[in-house]
Amino acid sequence: MPSETVQSRRARERVKLSTPARVRGAESNGDKWYEVTRLIDVSPFGARFTLGRPVEPGRVIQVITPLPRPLRSFDFAEEQYKVWALTRYLRSVTPGTDQPIRFESGVAFIGKNPPSGYLEDPGKLFEPRVIGADQPIQTIEKQKGSRSDSTRLEMGVEVELTLLDSGGLVVERALTVTLNLSRRGAAVYAPFEVETGRFLLVKAVQFNIEVVATVRACRKDDRGVLRLHLEFLDREGPLEGLD
Repeated sequence: MPSETVQSRRARERVKLSTPARVRGAESNGDKWYEVTRLIDVSPFGARFTLGRPVEPGRVIQVITPLPRPLRSFDFAEEQYKVWALTRYLRSVTPGTDQPIRFESGVAFIGKNPPSGYLEDPGKLFEPRVIGADQPIQTIEKQKGSRSDSTRLEMGVEVELTLLDSGGLVVERALTVTLNLSRRGAAVYAPFEVETGRFLLVKAVQFNIEVVATVRACRKDDRGVLRLHLEFLDREGPLEGLD
């Protein structure tokens, strides 16, 4: 399978390297952001680092770092290596009590230029099209609804929602109950108003699981009760044995 090929190739070629890096990106609403971090490890095909904000899989970002020449695919004479990348995964990292939550991102390098359509709409999501054995990843625009899940159970599960700011600090925390739940997301009664595109931590004590989620919609039902529609980003929901 292609994913197995990528994993084995990265395992052989990944180099631990704490090089400073500037990361630029945009949210789903087009708002741009910028953050300074350090690489954890890197290969000619991708890198891993932590950020103060979650970057959902499918998001295109630019990484600027003084990468050693043997790990580059272009711009060998430039001091700074400016490479576009596709976010492939994220996971939350809790450094300690009362410290901002960090998010580990794993990215695959695209190349010197962003994918077609990105500059016109930086809020677009993309997905891999071709993964070659010795070349940067290629992408296509992600179709809306491509992450839909056929298994959605009408069930009430108590969850704790933690709203985060752009720096990973807790803005608000509250308990609520799901209306329905799937492996890819959930609908919950909204304990507070949240804009579309914001990120939450969703903790279900019953299943001993915490996931990073993004708000895909925030709307009122026929009774005027506010609901949040969430998509899970870093792992699947706790439906093992229930469906």
